[in-house]
Amino acid sequence: MQALLSKKVERLFSFVEERDRDEVLRAIEFLEEKHAGQKRASGEPYVIHPLEVAIITAEMGLGKEAIISALLHDVLEDTQTSYEEIKRLFGAVVADIVEGVTKIGKYKFKDVGSERAENYRKLLLATAKDLRVLLVKLADRLHNMRTLQHLPKEKQIRIAKETLEIYVPLANRLGIWRIKTELEDLCFMFLYPKEYEKVKEFIKENKEKLEEYLKKLFIPKLKEALKTHNVNAEITYRPKHLYGIWQKTIRKGIRLEDVHDILGVRVIVNTVEECYLVLGIIHNTFTPIPGKFDDYISLPKPNLYQSLHTAVIGPKGKVVEVQIRTWEMHERAEKGIAAHWAYKESINLKDNTVYSWLKGLVESLKGSKNPQEVLENIKLELFSEEVFVFTPKGDLIVLPKGATPVDFAYHIHTDIGNHCAGAKVNGRIVPLDYKLQNGDQVEIITNPTKKPNPEWLKFVVTSKAKSRIKAYLKELEREKWIEDGKQTLDLLSKKLNIDRQALLNQIKNAEDIQKDDEVYLMVGSGKLSKERIYQILGLKKIESKEKVGKDNDTKVQLEGIEKVMYQIAKCCSPLPGDEVLGVVSKGKGLIIHLANCPNLQHIQKHFPERVVKVNWASAQGKQSVPLRLWVKDRVGILGEVASTLARLNANILQSITKSLHTGEAVMEFVVELNSLEHLNKVIGALKKLEGVEKVSRIIRA
Repeated sequence: MQALLSKKVERLFSFVEERDRDEVLRAIEFLEEKHAGQKRASGEPYVIHPLEVAIITAEMGLGKEAIISALLHDVLEDTQTSYEEIKRLFGAVVADIVEGVTKIGKYKFKDVGSERAENYRKLLLATAKDLRVLLVKLADRLHNMRTLQHLPKEKQIRIAKETLEIYVPLANRLGIWRIKTELEDLCFMFLYPKEYEKVKEFIKENKEKLEEYLKKLFIPKLKEALKTHNVNAEITYRPKHLYGIWQKTIRKGIRLEDVHDILGVRVIVNTVEECYLVLGIIHNTFTPIPGKFDDYISLPKPNLYQSLHTAVIGPKGKVVEVQIRTWEMHERAEKGIAAHWAYKESINLKDNTVYSWLKGLVESLKGSKNPQEVLENIKLELFSEEVFVFTPKGDLIVLPKGATPVDFAYHIHTDIGNHCAGAKVNGRIVPLDYKLQNGDQVEIITNPTKKPNPEWLKFVVTSKAKSRIKAYLKELEREKWIEDGKQTLDLLSKKLNIDRQALLNQIKNAEDIQKDDEVYLMVGSGKLSKERIYQILGLKKIESKEKVGKDNDTKVQLEGIEKVMYQIAKCCSPLPGDEVLGVVSKGKGLIIHLANCPNLQHIQKHFPERVVKVNWASAQGKQSVPLRLWVKDRVGILGEVASTLARLNANILQSITKSLHTGEAVMEFVVELNSLEHLNKVIGALKKLEGVEKVSRIIRA
């Protein structure tokens, strides 16, 4: 075993600069002392794991601090080591990275519970401060996946699914192709073993034949053409990773036997000019396939990836995919953002699109009250694709697929978004909910009198647009509450024959409030009730409150009074049979919420006097309820879901389906239902359908 350890240390040192080796060795000795006697599930000494994580980190091209952090990444969680001890011995930067990774390491993925969302927040916040936290964690996850076979089957599936849903798209966002593809193949092996073996066998049977084709026919002809134009290039080929091939069969609805491009050709040259020269030579030598060309050099991907992609018809009519790039682009494609590491090269990473995306993702988590919704929305955002659009001056803007002119406006500047009155795309007026397409040139028309519209929240997709619109609406609501509070206190001061300012001063003294507007806000929002004001004044309330009622299909009872004006909360869409509570809302009567609705819980915490107990009887009418399904993506699944809903008399009002890169799809429906019993029947029937993994009721925070 000592020989194995020595071999791993020797490999690690092959990536470490001479001047840093003493400090790295000191970290290894510290590590061995702290983890002494500990073993992994495989039976190996625990120190093997952090050494392997450090090697992966070093292979990414990261420096001394990241390598030492990788070596120590488990000592805070698994040993009696303190943050202060690491800081004293190895510095604050290493201690902060280790602490960040430790928080991520404690993250447990469960089906429900706020712990999931809260720990995920910690991941993003720690990464936003220092990207190396996530890079070390990806290295940690990669080695754990490489040794996953030593864990029980149930843990294998849980960890592999978590990796595919969270860490693979994170690696993709950072552009680390090598780690992304290996993680995908490892997840594929544990989650879909039959399909994995089938694809593996298919490649084994066809790889040799395709290699012979490329070596004897395609590559010699390409080399000859390049030589004619005096272009020096390295030409290699690579097998597509197993998961990628499987995904292609799902995406295109084809059989494995119909996949002919399992090997891709890569041409690496020295300059950008040579890239385009090689592209022209290839298209002149072979027949290019229309619609199969992508220029990621002129329009790099947000994860920094650059390359030219094309597909041509080679000798004997075979389709061959070709990538053309420089050596610098090649290193960036393999190592992603680590190839441009700011601590190694003087590059301000905080200015690039990776940090912009991360900042937006962190911003989208702020103020969220529903942990389950937070986590599912994060997953959807991680898998979202990009759309490339241009300003009128020709500047490139990268937005999530599905973005609208309003998203574009807020991306440019908050004031432009707040005063957006219209938009032109490619010179033509378009609706504000128009979905932007690649290559669109967008011009925003502003008007100083225009304000954000609540309806915009129904179609904007970027976190910045959502947060800015909500902030404006919140301020608008605040102003309305202040005005309502003024009117209420005016009426009260006249009724009690008390000077309004004197009344304000008494309330401010009693409630320790400094400003008049804060009193108006508390009164208008209902946080400060009339009963409390009477109490402050030392008066007994003599007015009686008349209960207002309206006839609905569903009868709501409040303290024995049958007819009460009420509305159904849109955030949780309660049904008769649900456990519910009512929230007193000025001018709207009662708003009926599910008892576990996060919005209700927020109101209970801050405005408990507004929450009342209610009962309701069986309904004659129907209520609209949003549902979310996570399914294995396959042909016909949408039709089967729709048929099942129709059979159970659950009318579909709205449906949205999104396919993910994991081989799954997310379906969201708004359906009409009679009661909780009706809902349970629908969910039970949907769960029985082949490929339906999860059905949940959507509660929006």
